[in-house]
Amino acid sequence: MSLIDERQDFSDVADVFLLHGSMQSPAFLDGRLSALLALRDVSAEAWLEEVCISLGVEQPRDQASAERLLGWRRQTLEALSASDLNFAPLLPDELFSLGEQAQGLKEWTLGFMEVVEDVVDGELRERWSQTLCEAIDDLAGIGHIETDIDDSPENENDLFALTEHVRMAAMLLYTEQHPGKPQVEQADAPVH
Repeated sequence: MSLIDERQDFSDVADVFLLHGSMQSPAFLDGRLSALLALRDVSAEAWLEEVCISLGVEQPRDQASAERLLGWRRQTLEALSASDLNFAPLLPDELFSLGEQAQGLKEWTLGFMEVVEDVVDGELRERWSQTLCEAIDDLAGIGHIETDIDDSPENENDLFALTEHVRMAAMLLYTEQHPGKPQVEQADAPVH
């Protein structure tokens, strides 16, 4: 089984960043990736180039790193376009403190919104549903959340709700920009 076939999580991608001498969180770039794929797609080559620029390297250090970074793009695209709506932002999991998880969510949202603000013009936004407009407006606020929080059940519940809101906003943006996708009916259709 190659790295491409594995489901990647936050730590997998963060490890590739560390291999390249970067301590940055992959959350910001995952937000950018999700928005790029939702709005206009980003080719594998362009994605690899963006990640390398962010890491301050000319190219991935080795084939395994390149495969992992390209697998990250493919995994995100598949999740956004899947009929089972299983997309999830690449964020720190329960192995991290709630403060670190909140910081990851904030960074993801900032990356996502950076692309939305760069790509979306008034004409495109006018074609969006009111639900999508409100969801995107909410994301701008999530980009300013307090991240110095303690590990309490209340904060955990709040963070879960914000993460779910971000997840749904990304899927809504993808589905409105790609009418007919995901197509649940086609998932079981025979291939001729």
